[in-house]
Amino acid sequence: MARPKLLMLDEPTWGLAPLVVEEIMRVIKRLNDGGTTVLLVEQNARQALEVVRRCYVLDVGQVAFSGSPDELRQHPALTTAYLGAGA
Repeated sequence: MARPKLLMLDEPTWGLAPLVVEEIMRVIKRLNDGGTTVLLVEQNARQALEVVRRCYVLDVGQVAFSGSPDELRQHPALTTAYLGAGA
């Protein structure tokens, strides 16, 4: 489909080499910057936070957090749980 308004991606980087992951994330960011809305489901939270404008953290099917990447980084418990200690 040419020029979609919405692109939904579920774990697009799963099992891929780090260099491929970086390229996929660059493409996702470029598409989003170009006006395509991107719904990204990604367990690699650190990588995802580099390309998203808003994030939701789910815990057992419930939204545990909703906000910007910077707001998420200001929650010590969330950063420890999802980004690792010292994030």
